[in-house]
Amino acid sequence: MKKHLMIATTAILFALLGGQTLQGESARKVSQYAPANSAALNVATFAGGCFWCVEEGFEKIPGVVEAVSGYSGGKEKNPTYKQVAGGRTGHTEAVQVYYDPDVITYQGLLAGFWRFMDPTDTQGQFVDRGRQYRPAIFYHNPEQQRLAEAAKRALDESGRYDEPVKIEITPLTAFYDAEEYHQDYYKTNPLRYKFYTYNSGRYQFIEKVWGDEQEVDFSQFKPQSGAAANNAREKQSARGFDPASFTRPEDSVLKKRLTREQYYVAREDGTERPFNNAYWDEKRPGIYVDIVSGEPLFSSRDKYVSGTGWPSFTRPIAPETVVEKAERRFFMSRTEVRSSFADSHLGHVFEDGPAPTGLRYCMNSAALRFVPLEDMIAEGYGDYVESVVK
Repeated sequence: MKKHLMIATTAILFALLGGQTLQGESARKVSQYAPANSAALNVATFAGGCFWCVEEGFEKIPGVVEAVSGYSGGKEKNPTYKQVAGGRTGHTEAVQVYYDPDVITYQGLLAGFWRFMDPTDTQGQFVDRGRQYRPAIFYHNPEQQRLAEAAKRALDESGRYDEPVKIEITPLTAFYDAEEYHQDYYKTNPLRYKFYTYNSGRYQFIEKVWGDEQEVDFSQFKPQSGAAANNAREKQSARGFDPASFTRPEDSVLKKRLTREQYYVAREDGTERPFNNAYWDEKRPGIYVDIVSGEPLFSSRDKYVSGTGWPSFTRPIAPETVVEKAERRFFMSRTEVRSSFADSHLGHVFEDGPAPTGLRYCMNSAALRFVPLEDMIAEGYGDYVESVVK
């Protein structure tokens, strides 16, 4: 990070955020280390333990122009490092991130942030113990709050951690620069920094949790604008489900498009083998759509382990997405479940499920396609994200 001239007026700060108003003290003061082109940048604030490590982590993300070490989350004005480290101010070591919104989205910052901190430990980070090293996301506006809370829920539901994700998400009220010797510490004191980070256990933890997924593909978080955005929206609409334009293909076409088992289940009312199908033990967050039409049917939030060997849900994503029919076959009376638009046979519903509905929608994987949470927007199912993470 390089030192630049201080930019200190409220008007410039308002322009800096493109109309995103900050809270309290932060609306009157910009970091003296803010980059010279601040007016073209957005700002975000995070805490993840030692700010040396968090600063380095963010400055490696494409589109981040500057990351400034400082203090936030407490009431003490202009605290010193000694005061914060002593745990007497209520502040935590934090980093203010200046990023180019034409290169990286706020979601991209969050994806990178998870890779260099522990969101489950609210009493400190690694060897640095105490609330002054607690992790936190300090949002600057309601949109950052919404995105941060959604990302937190998705991370928690991913099952990646042994403990619940507890990171604090709170409005930014003030950010105070840390002393100059803390800025760019990983550059100015490389040997001491490497010794500290290795012995802190931070990167050993990241390796254990993320393994081969430590590197983020930030290209998926590059914003689109103009013609590219319009093309993306058209592509998104085409890949999602539009009930007004959907017409089920002839069975002769579906026989060629689907696998033998998919056609057998969806069009011939078949049943696949238990414990030997695609989604009976699927644990990732996302939605399940009809294999023929793509119409959204079930959310991972309503999926549970029934022990039957088939994917089971307590309810459909919305009541109107499925049709239930009385079925009498093989001397049995059951309730069949079919998709509303494609009329695909999905499975059956039974009254032996858990709360809150007491129902078990026992579905066939072959009649479904799973769309992971991280792909939902790109595939045109952005309107259903809240049904997964809410």
